[in-house]
Amino acid sequence: MSHVATIKVAVLDLDALRAAVESMGGEFLEGQKTYAWWGRSVGDYPIPEGFVAGDLGKCDHALRFPGAPYEVGVVRRRDGKAGHTLLQDFYPTGGLPGVIGENGGKLVQAYSREVVRKAARRAGHSVSESVQADGSIVLRVRAS
Repeated sequence: MSHVATIKVAVLDLDALRAAVESMGGEFLEGQKTYAWWGRSVGDYPIPEGFVAGDLGKCDHALRFPGAPYEVGVVRRRDGKAGHTLLQDFYPTGGLPGVIGENGGKLVQAYSREVVRKAARRAGHSVSESVQADGSIVLRVRAS
């Protein structure tokens, strides 16, 4: 079964994405042109907007996580805007939902954290972080 969907995030900083993936124990596979997924669209789930069946499985970079046989594809956005989008086959046997969260939520959170931390450091501020009981992250930026 093919269940490829877009993770709802616009990736504008690949270095922040790399740091996020590594913080989750994963690998950023720079220049890898394919990502592991079911392998073909069987028409049981809509293809992500802006893509055709032949685009699935192809990428500019890939993300690999321990314990997940499927990977995340990092693909240039198809809406004419700058940056990349993330594609994943979220079918449970591919293992990704357990690692990156439902709809990629854990990965989006880690990426957002790295973007904020990087911007704060660039502005000369310090950043502290705490993890809440529900798993959410609170960042505190302090002017230096």
